[in-house]
Amino acid sequence: MQYFSKPYTAITGASSGIGEAAARAFAARGCSLILTARNKPRLETLKAELLHQDATLDIVLRTADLSVPENAFRLYESLRGFPLATWINNAGFGCYSSVAGQDLSNIRDMLRLNVESLTILSTLFARDHKNVAGAQLINISSCGGYTIVPTAVSYCAAKFYVSAFTEGLARELQSEHAALTAKVLAPAATKTGFGSRANGGGDYDYDQRFRTYHTSEQVAGFLLRLYDSDQTVGLVDRETFRFTLHGPLLPYAGGSAHNQKAAREG
Repeated sequence: MQYFSKPYTAITGASSGIGEAAARAFAARGCSLILTARNKPRLETLKAELLHQDATLDIVLRTADLSVPENAFRLYESLRGFPLATWINNAGFGCYSSVAGQDLSNIRDMLRLNVESLTILSTLFARDHKNVAGAQLINISSCGGYTIVPTAVSYCAAKFYVSAFTEGLARELQSEHAALTAKVLAPAATKTGFGSRANGGGDYDYDQRFRTYHTSEQVAGFLLRLYDSDQTVGLVDRETFRFTLHGPLLPYAGGSAHNQKAAREG
């Protein structure tokens, strides 16, 4: 029989960028971690570094390519039996291009990762943890999930989905007085490998491309502030780069007389 000393925080896309910084931030709080990504060597290096800093941590690694949605089901199933307290859907990437000029193969993979797998993992976690006290689901969106950005229309549309899906789930959980809370973090430009991949690879100089940006560590700090709060949205203003916490921001038709009526039972 396996013994668990404390619940786990699961983070997807944990081998680099915001996911790696989030892993370090939660590890600094003494949290048990489940870290997933495609890059197994980087996950193993991160685990070794975290254990060197605190040998009492329990860190579980899972290698998964979540641009294949079936792998989201396999990943979640492999974690049954672990007591999960928090699930953070961070894995994702973007594509900078005009809609007419975009690489549809790349866009397909982006939608599968950013939308399909996120939805699968969020749904499975919500089903199992709806009534678990203190449980949190945090999905990483973008300020581009609240504002359409030129040359990133498809990416923004995917992140609008993440924002709307997560805010809608949060409203649903609140109306049902569920124990689980759902939250969405929406950062602005962050110095990670995101920029290089979104622009087709190669060197990417954030100092040349942006007047202002945040580091992964700063965004991990915002994530912790959202985690510690009773708010639903943590948003970075893309003009001022100020981080603020909010209740749901998107219009919601709850209570409208024009909503579909629930079918009567019996």
